[in-house]
Amino acid sequence: MKMISACLIGCECRYDQKSCLDEDLEQLLREGKVIPVCPEQLGGLPTPRPPAEIIGGDGFDVLDGRARIVDQTGNDVTDEFLAGAQQALKLAKTVGATSAILKENSPSCGSSFVYDGSFSGKKVPGVGLTAALFKRNGIEVRSEVK
Repeated sequence: MKMISACLIGCECRYDQKSCLDEDLEQLLREGKVIPVCPEQLGGLPTPRPPAEIIGGDGFDVLDGRARIVDQTGNDVTDEFLAGAQQALKLAKTVGATSAILKENSPSCGSSFVYDGSFSGKKVPGVGLTAALFKRNGIEVRSEVK
C-alpha cells in the first residue's frame, strides 16, 4: 500500500483551496492502491490558509528542532505541521504503507525541493516535514514528478 498527497488525487486541500489533480495518480486511488492524506489538515490547519515555508533548513531540521515552519503572515505553525506529520505516519503504519507519492515543493510533502523560507518563490534542495518523518520511519518517498 502507498500513501499519496490528497491534493494529487483531486482533493482541494492545498493552502489555496485548490488541488493538483494528476489523473494517472487518481487512477491508483480508484484501483485501491493508495491512501490519500493531507498532513496540514490532519494537523488542524484550515483550508484555505496562508502559505507556509520552512525557515532555517528542511523537514529533517524541523524534526531535530533546528528549523521551524512559519506562514506568510508570520505565525509559527511548526506544531500543527508536526502534529499532522505524526498523524500521517500513524495512518501509514496502520495500513502498512511502505512508500508514498507526495507533492513536490510542499513544506509537508516535498521530497526533493522545498521553498527557501523567504516567500520569494525560490526553491532549495530538501524535504518537507512529513516526507522527512516518513523517511526516518522506513517509508520510501517520491514526488509526483514523472
